[in-house]
Amino acid sequence: MSHLDPERLALVAIGEPVAPDEEHHLETCDVCTLDLAELEHTVAVGKSTVSLGDLEAPPERVWDRILHEVRGGGEAVAELAPDDAADSATRTPAATAPVAAGTQTDASSRRRPRPLLRTLLTLAAGMAVIFVGFGAWNLLRPPESIEIASATLAAFPEHPGAEGQAFVTEDPDGERTVTVRLDASEEGDGFREVWLITADATAIVSLGELEGDEGTFVVPDDVDLRDYVLVDISQEPLDGDPTHSGDSIVRGELGFS
Repeated sequence: MSHLDPERLALVAIGEPVAPDEEHHLETCDVCTLDLAELEHTVAVGKSTVSLGDLEAPPERVWDRILHEVRGGGEAVAELAPDDAADSATRTPAATAPVAAGTQTDASSRRRPRPLLRTLLTLAAGMAVIFVGFGAWNLLRPPESIEIASATLAAFPEHPGAEGQAFVTEDPDGERTVTVRLDASEEGDGFREVWLITADATAIVSLGELEGDEGTFVVPDDVDLRDYVLVDISQEPLDGDPTHSGDSIVRGELGFS
């Protein structure tokens, strides 16, 4: 019995319509039906990875291993040992058992060799495993924050030589943080505080005390950074007054990405 072309079976597995003669053949041929079922299963596994989100390209060594496996499966052939070849050459036709008329030989009753089909299955299965693995890694790894704005902080006349930077990041949940770095002389009595100020200086919000040269602060949800565009670091006395002291060390305007 002839069988459907392996490439044609692969196309049917991914959704191409089945011709009437092909459908009839599949109804009567267990070999092609099983091949098609294997391919359809592989396609289903591949499609199940679509919902995993963006997938990163695997390392080059992964592709090399897939290529090695595919080539190994397609090129493997049975070879006669030298002794077997000699025996075969001297064997007479009478040594071969007769086959009864109308009886299938073992070779024809066995499932036919399908090197191309095996290659397609190996490659598709390998790709599915890679996509599932990298998709799962993307789901399990911590979400990444993105930088949305930054500022260079310049010194005020009372603090010559001071300088700083500010970076605003936003995580996938929408939380925004401001990270500031300050290079200035040792602070005297009191402490340093980080502020957000509107461009016209009519409103100001304290983010908190800066301990050391660097700190990260959460931006309140009700603060619009398009309005509060100035980042300010001030020197504050220990007087219990929560308002800005008026002694700014550095200040800069945010520029958005």
